[in-house]
Amino acid sequence: MAVLSLISVGHAYASDEWLFQGLDFELAQGEHVAIQGTSGCGKSTLLNIMAGLEVPSRGEVCWSDQPTSAWTAERRRACRQSEMGFVFQAFHLLPHLSALQNVMVPCLLGGQSGPTSAAAARSLLCDLGMQKRLDAKPTSLSGGEQQRVALARALVHHPKVVFADEPTGNLDTTTAANTLGLLIELCTARQTSLVVVTHSDDAAQAMGRTLHLTPQGLVS
Repeated sequence: MAVLSLISVGHAYASDEWLFQGLDFELAQGEHVAIQGTSGCGKSTLLNIMAGLEVPSRGEVCWSDQPTSAWTAERRRACRQSEMGFVFQAFHLLPHLSALQNVMVPCLLGGQSGPTSAAAARSLLCDLGMQKRLDAKPTSLSGGEQQRVALARALVHHPKVVFADEPTGNLDTTTAANTLGLLIELCTARQTSLVVVTHSDDAAQAMGRTLHLTPQGLVS
């Protein structure tokens, strides 16, 4: 059973301005997929559709074989909070929270207690070499440290799928390679599926499968 499926998905900003059409896609549990394409082709929009942040103009999105078109806003939100993790190029850490508190957020939103959330966040941050930076605010962290916090936040609640939009775009070459390696390692250890939108050929080659987004859909 696929954890995520897209069936004949298309998206347009106007009736005659289609970003893509007829898109079919299946993501297996534990699979790692890179999506590439030219600037403006709709890669980030596609990622948002996969994650239920946007509704496609045409077609169906299925989560664990369940069509999501009939889901309420609350059901979509609950799925994102419990079964999805997100990593963004700009990190999007909450500036008033410490590294530890930022990572606790998904667990707290999922209903876990403060002590349980803190223990899970601390364990994962320590695994990522951040044990001396737990109380640091994002403004005092380096780019690489901020990205490690972002990775921990995406994975701490054991999601089924992590969606990553240019996760290494703001990092230097060495830090980018190390960060992507950590993300893949963590997802592999947890049997978490991973979908990465990236311009980087090196990042794409590190994934199990690479697809290219075209106006006609996803092609190998």
